[in-house]
Amino acid sequence: MAEQKIFAGPRIRRIRNTLGLTQTAMAEELAISPSYLNLIERNQRPLTVQLLLKLASTYEINLEELKGEASGAQAALKEIFGDPLLSGELPGDQELFEIAEAAPNAANGVVKLYKAYRESQERLSDLKDLLAREGHETSLSSARLPADQVREHFESAPNFWPSIDEKASEFADRLEGGYELLGALKNWLRREHHIVVRTLPAHAMPLWRRRFDRHSMRLFLSERLSLFDQLREVAMEACLLYMPDAINDELSKSGLEGDEARRLGRFELARYAAHALILPYERFRETAVKVRYDIDILRSRFGASFEQVANRLTMLQKPGASGISFFLLEIDHAGNRFRRAGAKGFPQSRFGGGCPKLPIHAAFEQPGRILVEDVEMPDGSEFMVIARTLEGPQGAFDERVRRTAILLGCDSAHIRETIYGDMLRGSAMKPTPIGPICRLCERQGCLARSEPPITRPLGLDEQVSGFSVYDFQ
Repeated sequence: MAEQKIFAGPRIRRIRNTLGLTQTAMAEELAISPSYLNLIERNQRPLTVQLLLKLASTYEINLEELKGEASGAQAALKEIFGDPLLSGELPGDQELFEIAEAAPNAANGVVKLYKAYRESQERLSDLKDLLAREGHETSLSSARLPADQVREHFESAPNFWPSIDEKASEFADRLEGGYELLGALKNWLRREHHIVVRTLPAHAMPLWRRRFDRHSMRLFLSERLSLFDQLREVAMEACLLYMPDAINDELSKSGLEGDEARRLGRFELARYAAHALILPYERFRETAVKVRYDIDILRSRFGASFEQVANRLTMLQKPGASGISFFLLEIDHAGNRFRRAGAKGFPQSRFGGGCPKLPIHAAFEQPGRILVEDVEMPDGSEFMVIARTLEGPQGAFDERVRRTAILLGCDSAHIRETIYGDMLRGSAMKPTPIGPICRLCERQGCLARSEPPITRPLGLDEQVSGFSVYDFQ
């Protein structure tokens, strides 16, 4: 009777490697030559029934598993390539068998990847159904609202507008009053534009921070604002009057579409101009370098808030006279993103900013205190981050207001240039391991994980549970 011939070279090789045997050692135990075993592992010679029996007796191998090991992977691959997305890629099942037989680990990787893809599609489908049930137009999911368009533009662009900075420095030189900038701006508005600035009580202006009445030529400010925020609101109004051409030129270059998007863009550029006026570029940069970017000293010396100084530090990118390339993130106590900016655009791809282990979240537990940490991304890149809560508008006794915290960061290569780096250099603590965002982070065993990764299938062995809320393979 003819012997049944079985080609199972890759499986024999895996058995040998698992046992830690060389080809010579395994051939000796099987009573065959090393060259013959080499041909078997390369599928150039078959496994005879006699050799299968010898393998089973020598290494206690289940022959059924050995003969049918690739069938499970082949079935899974067949299901995957039956998907409409891939249905026309293979002429038949022979290639699937060859992949499952010759490269089982690669085949399992393809199966895991497809499972993650299907899970993400199911999540998107669930989200679409949820939005539909709540009365939202799901067809708008691919469209950008004007606010989204403006946010994406300013977060991705370098936070430096040279023409506005030049006009702001020119404006600062023309103003009288030195460090009493708020009084000087009020005098300029009254003298040049006949505008009078008035502060109104909260009950008289419950909805606005600032409102300009063109009929009476009065600029009203809410008493809820701190003196620093009042200064910025007055500076924004003054800059819109002093440098409309510079602001409109930068706005036209932005490519923002629609009246609402351009109006929001003009507001952001006016806010930038106000910071440039309050903290003039050359004097601010020179002082920042001299005091090693100590925000508390800078805010005291220039009569500004912590948030205003932190924002201005992300704007120091004048060619030949630049500062450290800082980036900034502001969130509220619920974790909602309020603002992102960076000297070279916010580093979304390198840093992310959505990790719950960042000190910006811990800052709410210690209001007013500056937290400094060295953090490390999965790829090994390190950043120095500084976090602190912000005061914000003053609320009434019975009003729950939105409080925010700010995170200022830079590459760890600049640690020695800052006052905050002294604490990190003297610390024996290792950098805090973080990720870009839970959905894209594959750090296992993370106690802070809030969402499962979309890149990995969930569900481990039913008899195993990890420290993370969301276990994944």
